[in-house]
Amino acid sequence: KNNNQMTRKFETLSVYKHSDEPCITIVSLNRPKKLNAIGSKMWIEIGEVFETIASDGSYDCRCVILTGKGRSFCAGLDTSDTTLGLIPNDESGTKNEEVDVARRMISFKPKILEMQRCFSALEKCPVPVVAAIQGHCIGAGVDLITAADIRICDTSAKFSVREVKLGLAADVGVLQRLPKVVGHSSRIRELCFTGEDFDAHEAYRIGLVSRVCENSQMLLNTAIEIGQKIVRNSPVAVVGTKQNLLYSRDHSVEDGLDMIATHNSGALMTNDIMLSFMNKQNQSPDNFTRLLPRSKL
Repeated sequence: KNNNQMTRKFETLSVYKHSDEPCITIVSLNRPKKLNAIGSKMWIEIGEVFETIASDGSYDCRCVILTGKGRSFCAGLDTSDTTLGLIPNDESGTKNEEVDVARRMISFKPKILEMQRCFSALEKCPVPVVAAIQGHCIGAGVDLITAADIRICDTSAKFSVREVKLGLAADVGVLQRLPKVVGHSSRIRELCFTGEDFDAHEAYRIGLVSRVCENSQMLLNTAIEIGQKIVRNSPVAVVGTKQNLLYSRDHSVEDGLDMIATHNSGALMTNDIMLSFMNKQNQSPDNFTRLLPRSKL
């Protein structure tokens, strides 16, 4: 198996390794004619690609850069995709109006949970995910990037928590993650309640993105530079850092301290610590061994 290529092929995503930095994988939403609007197929494939990266140690990915092909990162839901099933329907053949509302609710909830799982795959992926955003980043696009670890954009970026304008409360992560990314501020509630657009500089001001680049080429170059800095560090240290940052986000300081103590009780035994010192002293490139595939039943 060529570990520079992912054996799984995708219809709506472009997945490849950076030519000069093979430990960096670039995942691109690849429906440029639709402004990368997310239909059911892309939704499923987003979950699959990050789950594959997470589990396939032979692929040796240490950082993912998430981009959108064309002039937009993601224009939100593909409302023309009838298979997405935004409105709960009974699949038993019974007419909708004849089905009890509670039964329809019980039937529909698993679909929402599955959609959540696909986006949460970015967060559960053990390696850092850098989202590089240009053009539209609307609705589901914002849900998606809040599950990434690092977000940067160019000056063309336009954001919107658009779901409220479609008559629904966002249900795949933005209402849960965005306040933890930028804080429970009045401004965030305003954006979520109104569905209004906001630009790159406002995204930077509130902390949704950490950098604003002048154009799309500078955006990609900056994302790759960030990735290069990440992959030069021990993969054991980077994975442990991501795990503990996420754990501490959702737990008390005391619980977080206990978690990192437990983690480092084993992780400090890695050979990567000595290699890190040697690499720094010799100013040599990293020579860390790849992580092992995740064990499965």
